[in-house]
Amino acid sequence: MHGLPALGSAASRKPLTDVWDTGGTTPPDDSSNLALNRAVRTSSTESSGLAGDKAVDGDPATRWASKEGSDPQWISVDLGADTDISRVKLTWEAAYGKAYTVQTSQDGSTWQTVYSTTSGNGGTDDLSVSGHGRYVRVYGTKRGTSYGYSLYEFEVYGKGSATPPPSNSGKDLDDPAKKEIAMELVSSAENSSLDWKAQYTYIEDIGDGRGYTAGIVGFCSGTGDMLDLVEHYTDLKSGNVLAKYLPALRKVNGSDSHAGLGDAFVRDWHKAADDAVFRRAQDDERDRVYFNPALKQAKADGLRALGQFAYYDAIVMHGPGDEATSFDGIRKRALRSAKPPAQGGDEVKYLDAFLDARVWAMKQEEAHSDTSRVDTEQRVFLRDHNLDLNPPLRWKVYGDSYEIDG
Repeated sequence: MHGLPALGSAASRKPLTDVWDTGGTTPPDDSSNLALNRAVRTSSTESSGLAGDKAVDGDPATRWASKEGSDPQWISVDLGADTDISRVKLTWEAAYGKAYTVQTSQDGSTWQTVYSTTSGNGGTDDLSVSGHGRYVRVYGTKRGTSYGYSLYEFEVYGKGSATPPPSNSGKDLDDPAKKEIAMELVSSAENSSLDWKAQYTYIEDIGDGRGYTAGIVGFCSGTGDMLDLVEHYTDLKSGNVLAKYLPALRKVNGSDSHAGLGDAFVRDWHKAADDAVFRRAQDDERDRVYFNPALKQAKADGLRALGQFAYYDAIVMHGPGDEATSFDGIRKRALRSAKPPAQGGDEVKYLDAFLDARVWAMKQEEAHSDTSRVDTEQRVFLRDHNLDLNPPLRWKVYGDSYEIDG
């Protein structure tokens, strides 16, 4: 949607730098591999078969590989809790890191270096380190070959907890449980309710110059996404109750006109909402136009679930495009002030800059001037460093309080 507020509511320790290469002295056996099968994030992957989780699966035949020919690149693992770390073991494929650091973090955003080298030679780097954190990252700044970075195994040892990470820790927004959270967060701002599934039937003209606003993300008759939705519905089910309005939707596109629509269209929209095929069509168009593009860009920028949600919420309200107040314009404005993690930046600082740019864009239009969906929702999670968007979540929008406990 290019939507509007709902009406009526709502000290690091000094690192040691001893290195054990293959054939050298073996460091002490600290404990089990704390990184095994934990959640992983990466700056990039060469292909879906070479994803980050392949470096922590305990299988020496599988590997993570970054995209080729580009520095910097990184891979980080979430240990689930603050952990004293004494050893990191890296088993490189032929594409190794010549210059890289090993870093730890409490929040996955602010990093402290516990090991650094500019003379890596591949093989197996078994590193004695001294540090602590929930997250451990290998950050490569110079490749040893013309390819990328590739690890068969990324192992972490120390005095860690066997307690599993919090529910959905480290999951991206396309994880079903995280996606449900995203839908509820948007609905709290768009519809003053967490029950986003009740919004398939919603339709009204909210006086923003975009004609009718309707459905689960506020498809608008004046901006083209409602037309695309009804066309998709008709592709899925010809002769549906809304198909006859396609000529009128094409004519009013780009305006706030109701010509050829009116009360009859509103009544038929409500009827269509009882059809599972129409609800599926709304889901499809939400994902195609808004959710999938936002998630793709957020992952490319190295953002976790909170940042992915910030992108999704922005594109729902402002839409894609080249305008300064569009999602793409907001991101460009943020990039003038901070770099995202994929470019070596601090995630919290970048998201703060993105939300600043978002607030600026909202204030350019009177109908968007209430910025509480940023100020008392997304910034609350950012201040808490809840970058994985894990429940419990508590926030306010337009003065109304909401919570998700799990």
